[in-house]
Amino acid sequence: MSSNNSSSKVVTVDEQALKQADEQAVDEDGFPVVDETPEFEATVEQEVQAKVDANHPDGVVDTSDERIYGATLEQEERIRAREDELERISAQAEIGTQEGRERRTRTIATNQNEARRVEFQKRAASVDPMADPERADPQTELSREQLAAVNKQSMRLAKQLDGWSRAAISRRLSEAVVGGQDLTSAVVNVFEKLQTAPGHVIPIGKLEEVSRKEVSIEGRVETLWDPSHPSIAQVGLIADDSGQTRVTIWKSSDAPWIEEGEQVRIHKAARNWHEGRVSLAVTGWSTIHFPERGRWWE
Repeated sequence: MSSNNSSSKVVTVDEQALKQADEQAVDEDGFPVVDETPEFEATVEQEVQAKVDANHPDGVVDTSDERIYGATLEQEERIRAREDELERISAQAEIGTQEGRERRTRTIATNQNEARRVEFQKRAASVDPMADPERADPQTELSREQLAAVNKQSMRLAKQLDGWSRAAISRRLSEAVVGGQDLTSAVVNVFEKLQTAPGHVIPIGKLEEVSRKEVSIEGRVETLWDPSHPSIAQVGLIADDSGQTRVTIWKSSDAPWIEEGEQVRIHKAARNWHEGRVSLAVTGWSTIHFPERGRWWE
């Protein structure tokens, strides 16, 4: 049974149709316009595949070179240019700091080395006054007669000492004379020292007086004999006016064959002892000059 006090409003079918007609677009003839465009929706499989692709490392898109969101082309160009300029300034500042630090370090190291050298020379001067770095040229302290005698002896020694200039010998003689030696003693002492100085050919008879591990000699091959070991290429005696010494040429040195009676000059020969006497060995570090052949072997 229906109640006359019901608050519900009864809407007829016609009213519903009119309401829908008001909400729906109509054409000029009053007929409703139907949107025939199909609506596409992704399937479940497509949605799942999209999520997989989006999270895969190979599927992540690099957006570093993309447009800046919300900026015009002009604004974007200014922003990019400013970023490049800041990177360039930063790089130059870093390089400049490193170069400046290296330059300052080199300068400090050079100054420290020079200071240590001068300090060492000053300490040496307490024993040998000629080593004082502030001392003037000793030749200026000689009288005219002494300087003339020193220069004469320097010219004579320069002819006997291979590799030494007259000026260098004169300075050494002047130092000895200023130090209190008479000229005769100075000539003998300087000659002996320069004879055995490093880097110069020394008389074979002076080998026992030298403490260096490597020496240079020149002499004539007196005799050769059969090696006592398969690793030795040649062995024999080389002599000059001051004496003779045994010389062993090792196969590993790849040295050329020497012959008896041939003049040879050996540089950086290894100095050792054999049966209580000084002997030499030609190694891979040695060099040989054949004056009569007119060439070097290294």
